[in-house]
Amino acid sequence: MSNNHGHKARKRFGQNFLSDPGVIEKIVRAINPKPDDAIVEIGPGLGALTEEILAVNPRLQVVELDRDLIPVLRTKFFNYPEFRIHEADALSFDFSQLMTDRPLRIIGNLPYNISTPLIFHLLSQAGVVADMHFMLQKEVVQRLAAVPGDNNYGRLGIMAQYFCKVQPLFEVGPGAFRPAPKVDSAIVRLVPHKELPHPAKDLKTLQAVVRTAFNARRKTLRKALASMVTVEQLQSLGINDGLRPENLSLADYVQIADMLVDSGDHCAQGEEVSND
Repeated sequence: MSNNHGHKARKRFGQNFLSDPGVIEKIVRAINPKPDDAIVEIGPGLGALTEEILAVNPRLQVVELDRDLIPVLRTKFFNYPEFRIHEADALSFDFSQLMTDRPLRIIGNLPYNISTPLIFHLLSQAGVVADMHFMLQKEVVQRLAAVPGDNNYGRLGIMAQYFCKVQPLFEVGPGAFRPAPKVDSAIVRLVPHKELPHPAKDLKTLQAVVRTAFNARRKTLRKALASMVTVEQLQSLGINDGLRPENLSLADYVQIADMLVDSGDHCAQGEEVSND
């Protein structure tokens, strides 16, 4: 699996190819693929993980942007006639088009330079997803799983936890990749909630509140959210306006957003689950 087929990893695609067989086996065990699963791999690279998944699930589909890798993958897996390659940018790809009779299981060693916007894009399509298993920069996994009061707590974690249960699984050192990245990586499992634990009346308003708050994360709430809510409104919800944005829970942010909707002040400025 260490043979990189003469393909040089491209910096602009953020490519670091997984090459450690022990780590690959551990990831496959975590995913636990079944023959009938609808599995989609983002950025298969040279197919190290792809190979192990195909052995169990020959109908695997992959989304790959680097057109130079596509003939490599076609050649390597020519004996899997149901294997499908979508040459596309995962950041704008409509994953719902791949869903048939069962929700998707999405996996991938995500390029570090697009991991955050890609996760936001996938969260916006959580309705067609059974679960997601990703290799990410360790710091991104810490942000996804962060709780109030944590330095890593912010928009990414709040919006991920709005849609999904977040489970960090294990860490992976730089030596598992070619070329070796300069940072540690980690595997995370994201499982969309069957029922949202804290559903907001208007998602765009929730996004706007969270984005506004964390644009001024070092300020108190009364200052950070001054353009959206009054001190009296915060106090009426039982929220201390002297706290900082990182001290509030997802439920608190939903409360603020719902109050704005109820009072007719909700924002049309939020966009689709957007980048941190």
